[in-house]
Amino acid sequence: METLTKNVRAHSPTLQSVIMVEDTIKMHSGAFSRYQLWHKLPRGMMYQTFLVILDYLTEGNKIATDKEGKIAWIWNPELVNRLMSRKVLR
Repeated sequence: METLTKNVRAHSPTLQSVIMVEDTIKMHSGAFSRYQLWHKLPRGMMYQTFLVILDYLTEGNKIATDKEGKIAWIWNPELVNRLMSRKVLR
């Protein structure tokens, strides 16, 4: 995320934009690369802003990119809740 933090002020995403990108990734998980996914968004946004959102989601372990560059949704809150309920992990 360090490479894009210089431009964050110029391309700060709104919560609505982040949710839109999350929903689009969930719907097309593992099917598209960054550029292709950007074109699948229901509303337009600057590509730089889109990249900032992808960095944010990657850092939060919500998405992953495979060796072909396709983006997949990996966040599983049910699994996290199950793991957090274990006494060993507290």
